[in-house]
Amino acid sequence: MHGSKRDLPKTMDTSEMVMHEADWGEMHVEMDTFNKKMDVTPMLKGLPNNLDECPHWGYVLKGRVTTKYKDHEETANAGDAYYVSPGHTAVFDAGTELVEFSPKDKLKKTMKVIMRNFEAMQKKK
Repeated sequence: MHGSKRDLPKTMDTSEMVMHEADWGEMHVEMDTFNKKMDVTPMLKGLPNNLDECPHWGYVLKGRVTTKYKDHEETANAGDAYYVSPGHTAVFDAGTELVEFSPKDKLKKTMKVIMRNFEAMQKKK
């Protein structure tokens, strides 16, 4: 399988971010653009230890993402490939673009909580 941003369905388009995503077999692929700095920590509330338990593999096209674990942080910059292990949160700088792959079954559990929290935050604005 292959695809470009034009090929993947746009599933989110807000002032904060634009997401194109699809399931490819057992993996989920997404291409994200962060228009504003985004800390996903508040959106993880309700997951075990309020952290994302889904692993992710990706590549940063532009910008920077900082992944935070209980005991350390890792930063991936434009041009970096990355692996994010379970038990993390992340902060995406404004202007960041990335491609990310995740096991779809684990991501589905995480995204259910993230979307519930994201929608609640949007209503408060």
